[in-house]
Amino acid sequence: MTSQLTLNTKFAYGIGQLAEGLKNSALGTFVLFYYNQVLGLPGTLAGLALAIALFFDAFTDPFAGSISDNWRSKMGRRHPFMYASALPLGICFYLLFSPPEGLSEFNLFLWLTVTILLTRLAMTLYHVPHIALGAELSTDYQERSQIVSFRYVFGFVGYFISYGLGFAWFFRDTAEFPNGQFNVAAYEPYSIALAILMVVTIVWSGVGTHHRIPYLPRAGGEYVKLSLWGVVVRMLGEIWGAMNNHSFRWLFSGALIIFIMVGIDGALNLYIFEYFWELDSRAKLYVLLLYPVGIIIGSMVSPITHRHINKRTGVIVGAAGWASVQIIPILLRFFGWFPENGTDELVITLVALKILQGFLAAQSLVSFNSMLADIADEHELKTGKRQEGIFFAAASFATKTTSGIGSFIAGVGLDLISWPRGAHMQSAADIPAETLGWLGLIYGPIVAGCAVFNVLFNLQCKMTRQDHERVVKELDIIRARQGA
Repeated sequence: MTSQLTLNTKFAYGIGQLAEGLKNSALGTFVLFYYNQVLGLPGTLAGLALAIALFFDAFTDPFAGSISDNWRSKMGRRHPFMYASALPLGICFYLLFSPPEGLSEFNLFLWLTVTILLTRLAMTLYHVPHIALGAELSTDYQERSQIVSFRYVFGFVGYFISYGLGFAWFFRDTAEFPNGQFNVAAYEPYSIALAILMVVTIVWSGVGTHHRIPYLPRAGGEYVKLSLWGVVVRMLGEIWGAMNNHSFRWLFSGALIIFIMVGIDGALNLYIFEYFWELDSRAKLYVLLLYPVGIIIGSMVSPITHRHINKRTGVIVGAAGWASVQIIPILLRFFGWFPENGTDELVITLVALKILQGFLAAQSLVSFNSMLADIADEHELKTGKRQEGIFFAAASFATKTTSGIGSFIAGVGLDLISWPRGAHMQSAADIPAETLGWLGLIYGPIVAGCAVFNVLFNLQCKMTRQDHERVVKELDIIRARQGA
């Protein structure tokens, strides 16, 4: 484990996040709309399917982290899982957007549940070892932020590609489909394009970081062959140990809050853009594409800001800022102080706000993931165990709440406000004004107001730059003694 990684290594590691970005953007933006509004599955059932898969992740994420933490092979602890996941992920993602025609409501619910569960399982097999690998590539406080920055840049390049292919090509407005996202036939080729990109970038990341395997930490202690139950018991013990870490417990709790908020935002984006703001496909594309641009810019700036502020501050400022930008446009519209629908001023204002929101989100995301690597060092000093997999499994689970719990809450919310569904509901004129108002309240003030809990939780996390420097020095002394 050394610092000063080459640019090629950081690039190869980072591009592996493209697959996660493609998957998250598609699941967070298109799945609920596709199954609910286009195929007619009730919002609660669609949200329930996404939530079931998420709760399954609550077990598989730490399981994958524990297994990879303790894996022994010539390719180390992380790369075998990265390579094994690529093709299954591509196949499962394709099936998610290709349900057979003529399914009953219940069978459509089953298809969504099974395919999204398998898609998440395949991604877990890759993503947890991949993000754990990032913590192992360097122990340097500043370089870790750079590594996370590379990962987030490529992750949101994935969003950029997903939205670009979607709204500029597959779901573009045509004479036959004035609202392109209602074109059922476009979802299958869209999923094929994204699946191919996922497979290619996962393999690229594995091959591009393969040369670092000899320098990465290995599983410690003597090898003990365990039964499945033994693995589960070990995993539960490792989770308990991680949750006993004061800094991790509060950081993870705060992350869950903000990721659920982001998930509701993503699930309702198409509803807000189509019916509340009444944007056409081109305007939707601008707004959605410029959000990841803001995150990419923010991800590149974050390592610079970490030279001057603690990472905890970055988490808090980013999360609170994201929530503020989420609330302000809705409230201004209710008071009549926001540009009217159908005007260029509206699109320009929304684009500018999305860039700002993405920039602020990046401060929180990069700081959060970089802090996890620092906390893993602290955990090693206290316990003698190197367990990045368990800590980053928590990060993976928190990220997945964006399209799991967030989509479930969004689906239930749509049913609670009696949102009319079906492909014939294609404009704001088809929706009661009161229902549109409730949609805006859910999307903005009701959900984003929960950010106050994120701030309170993160204020309890005490890890600073000075704390981490002390931890690394003590670990170096211990490792030197063990090497002697």
